[in-house]
Amino acid sequence: EKILQNFVPNIFHIFTSTMTTTQSSSPSTSSSPSPLPTSPPSEPDLPTYQDVLHASQTLQNIAHRTPILTSRTLDAQLGVRVFFKCENLQRMGAFKFRGAYTAVKRCLDDDDDDDNDNDTSNNRGNIRILTYSSGNHAQAIALAATSLLGVPSTIIMPRDAPPLKIEATRSYGGDVVFYDRYTEERDAVAERVKAELSQTHGDSPKVVFVPPYDHRYVIAGQGTVGKEFIEDLTRFLSHEH
Repeated sequence: EKILQNFVPNIFHIFTSTMTTTQSSSPSTSSSPSPLPTSPPSEPDLPTYQDVLHASQTLQNIAHRTPILTSRTLDAQLGVRVFFKCENLQRMGAFKFRGAYTAVKRCLDDDDDDDNDNDTSNNRGNIRILTYSSGNHAQAIALAATSLLGVPSTIIMPRDAPPLKIEATRSYGGDVVFYDRYTEERDAVAERVKAELSQTHGDSPKVVFVPPYDHRYVIAGQGTVGKEFIEDLTRFLSHEH
């Protein structure tokens, strides 16, 4: 556990420090999802190890605990031992499901808490999840929000996104809105779509934007890959002795 506590935050720091981003994070004192991006963050709202532990609990019996595989041929070619965490076997075929489900579930739980604090009845039907993605995050949000959690999802995708990914996103229940990535800025498109959703759907729906990255709960969900990897690799290696 001490290894994980030191390892996970450092990996997050490296990841967020090297990524070119056009999205902003919520203030570090807030537990709510970040708003629509407007400018690059000066201080990213990074998850803690407790966030990763919470995400792991959220994903239990929801996400697949994907196996670790090895290849003696590749080991010989590279001169080192290589271990594969096979997230291609994850639901919808990628690790992005972990972050999407974690973020959407936390958003809904936070909203439930707000409703209880305000002594109002819970109404998840009044929430819509919005994001943009060219593929994997799009599928992940549609699967997590609409198929599994019963919340409408709208996904902004470029017109030239892979047809199979568009089809898969729709098959999970996502409402796909296209934009031209050569002539339009997706942040501006997201702002426009958010306004349209608020106007065209009854009862003034709460539109929650869940970005593909640079979001505390999304990163925490993705971080469960590393947590599982270390835990399972430790057991994997112990069985060899």
